[in-house]
Amino acid sequence: MNRLVKLLAGTNRPAKIAIQVAADSVVLLGCFTFAMAIRLESVAFANNLKVWLVFALSAAAALATFGLSGLYRTLVRFLTGRIIVAIGRGVAVLAFAMLLLNAFGDRGIPRSVPIMTATFALLSIGGFRFLVRQIFRGPLQLSKRPVAIYGAGEAGLELLNSLFHGRDYSPIAFIDDDPRLQGLIIGGCRVYAPNELTQLKISMPLDAILLAVPNIGPARRREILSHLEMLDLEVKTIPSLSDIIAGKAKISQLRHVTPEELLGRDPVPPDEQLLGQSITRKVVMVTGAGGSIGSELCRQILDQDPLALVLYEISELALYSIEGELSEAGKRLGTSTKIIPILGSVQDEARLGSVMKAFKVETIYHAAAYKHVPIVEENVVEGIRNNVFGTLAAARSAHENRVERFILISTDKAVRPTNVMGATKRIAELICQGLAQQDTGTIYSMVRFGNVLGSSGSVIPRFAAQIESGGPVTVTHPEITRYFMTIPEASQLVIQAGAMAQGGDVFILDMGNPVKIADLAVTMVKLHGLKPYFVNHASEGNPEDADIAINFTGLRKGEKLYEELLLGNDPESTEHPRIFTASEVSLPLSDLMEKLELLQNACSKFDLSEVRAILEKMPLHYMPADDKIGDLTWATSDAALTLECLASTGAKTAI
Repeated sequence: MNRLVKLLAGTNRPAKIAIQVAADSVVLLGCFTFAMAIRLESVAFANNLKVWLVFALSAAAALATFGLSGLYRTLVRFLTGRIIVAIGRGVAVLAFAMLLLNAFGDRGIPRSVPIMTATFALLSIGGFRFLVRQIFRGPLQLSKRPVAIYGAGEAGLELLNSLFHGRDYSPIAFIDDDPRLQGLIIGGCRVYAPNELTQLKISMPLDAILLAVPNIGPARRREILSHLEMLDLEVKTIPSLSDIIAGKAKISQLRHVTPEELLGRDPVPPDEQLLGQSITRKVVMVTGAGGSIGSELCRQILDQDPLALVLYEISELALYSIEGELSEAGKRLGTSTKIIPILGSVQDEARLGSVMKAFKVETIYHAAAYKHVPIVEENVVEGIRNNVFGTLAAARSAHENRVERFILISTDKAVRPTNVMGATKRIAELICQGLAQQDTGTIYSMVRFGNVLGSSGSVIPRFAAQIESGGPVTVTHPEITRYFMTIPEASQLVIQAGAMAQGGDVFILDMGNPVKIADLAVTMVKLHGLKPYFVNHASEGNPEDADIAINFTGLRKGEKLYEELLLGNDPESTEHPRIFTASEVSLPLSDLMEKLELLQNACSKFDLSEVRAILEKMPLHYMPADDKIGDLTWATSDAALTLECLASTGAKTAI
């Protein structure tokens, strides 16, 4: 049988059409003969040439109609129920032609025979094609992975039809929460309840679960994924409903579950008035516009129809990418917003001032910063110059150019920092607080939040890449936790918080519950259909029943086990349920500027011991995680070696 299937599959197209026409002719002849024999209860009609002449002309008309209807242009292995329409047209012509020709004289054909013949032909020709389709698909079905589709709604049915024509998956069951569907047979697959999945996995050769529930909320999706995680099956999902509607993806384009779906939560509807208050028909500037947060801020700002959007970015490539994306988005939205791409560093106060003055900037979102803890720990001076003095330059320029609002994007690492990056962001907050005490024209505020999902350098994309490459998945510590929020939600809350500011406000975003990173790694591995195991070194062997290692590598430079969002414990609610304000320690601007001058001098001299001493004396609650300075240049410089020698001989010299 397989040899015959391969032979037919390798035949050229004209030969395949000829075979179909010949087969249909034989089927039509058989149906007509059978109908006549039943109706007349005799085969005496076989000697009547007039009968066969009527049949021959009618059959020729039917075959021609089949061809014109596209029946012979359809690939048999990809047949769908629509083919019945083409067959129906052909057999209708057959019956009509037979009735018409028989009416010109007594040809010996009873009037019921054309109807009977058409009915038999419809069933036979259609059934024969579906049988051949199944024969051709047989070898392909054996190589497909058996899967269950979670969701028996319209999306599930569309996915089912797509998979039938694909080469990867063979649906064998539906899973659905709706009791009205459970127990039914849909598309040849029975619908099971979710609590039957464990038994289903035992009784059926199930390889994966495909989620086809695009319109459920994040919280419900997380519940489903938590349940599926326990099955040790690979879980994939169809694209989001918004991507399908926008034409960005097809329902058959399956992908692995994203961390956003694992950690996401139901969004709180935004306050449209707050979203547009500082943006609509205003000139808005975003520093660090090409970064993870900056670029999403730009997207959401564009939705609020600003007069102009100034993209201030030091990276040419990042600026080119975000400018192109926003220009295309603006065309789709039909907005008149002017997109202004500006190359520049936030450390260049003159450049900042000239840009703000030239375009009459009214609102600034200051997202430009070096944010990766180990990198800043190894490049201390550049981190301070960018995060501290870059913020000082931007904030002072905002005051000098009468910008209405200045919103600093801060981080949870600014709270009791154990690393230079966190310390620099806390100083950036102090700068805004200090200027807010002096300034009456510009409203300064800070928005503090934790990690965002999918940002550059985030641990989660790294996990996904490590899983795809076979592991190991690297986690720094078994107990490390982090707060997570999606970039769109964080950006939307930043915009609303900035609109609520009165001056000097420190806003805290509700990040939900902290997530244990090791647990997240385990979940991601399991949803890929793999079994994780823990090791303390990548070279350790794996158990026979496990697939991929989770390797604990130790905390990185400056890294904390957990992060905090508040210095105190007295957050106050605002008009938005996920935005809070906090009363934080601040410094008078004059005192702060004295300390910043000392810090700048120490940076200029590249005296990192003095830099650390200054940071420890400032009201930052800075407690370095390591006594040793981690800067790579400092670690190999003569200055560091000299200071270490002095420290070791200091006691002898004193004597």
